[in-house]
Amino acid sequence: MLHIQSFVFNPYQENSYIIYDDYKNCIIIDPGMHHYKEEEALSAYIQSEGLTPISLINTHGHIDHVLGNKYVADTYNLIPQFHEKELPLVVQVQNYAPQMGIRYEPSPIPETFLSEGDKIQIGDDKLELILAPGHSPGHLCLYSEKYKFLIGGDVLFKNSIGRTDLPGGNHQQLLDSIATKIYSLPEDTVVYPGHGPTTTIREEKQNNPFIRA
Repeated sequence: MLHIQSFVFNPYQENSYIIYDDYKNCIIIDPGMHHYKEEEALSAYIQSEGLTPISLINTHGHIDHVLGNKYVADTYNLIPQFHEKELPLVVQVQNYAPQMGIRYEPSPIPETFLSEGDKIQIGDDKLELILAPGHSPGHLCLYSEKYKFLIGGDVLFKNSIGRTDLPGGNHQQLLDSIATKIYSLPEDTVVYPGHGPTTTIREEKQNNPFIRA
């Protein structure tokens, strides 16, 4: 069984996730901690549950999703993994974070990158990577067919979609990604987004004002 724990971090109210199995293996997704208390909250949960972090994944490279990369890397000896097209975005964060008054220690850079169709292993279970660009050039979502959930990052929200006015954004590409990559998933799939509450594919296909099925 896979279990999901969410945290809301940083001024952008970003959802960070820990996914773990019954053997206490866990992956950390989009760590957005921007000060010491948030770092302590993440580590305290990992310690209290007796978890062993085995992977650090970024759905994409925007500031609110990578603020905690350095802390996780140093604390758990994990190098962040993301799509190669997100590399310029991750590198740029160190240039503009100080201008926004946000504390940021630059993220480590991986030597290899993730691609669509790759599998993220958690013990006996796995998550499939879905490439869904538009909010950013190499945005990845993590999908569990077995447990019917999607870690969606900033692609699809409850009654909304990711913004596309940031560098690398493309509105039509995002709509196409949702229509072809996300709405093709089973309707009872639960979507865990990068901001805001969970939703389902069915609910968004019926009610999302930006894109309905």
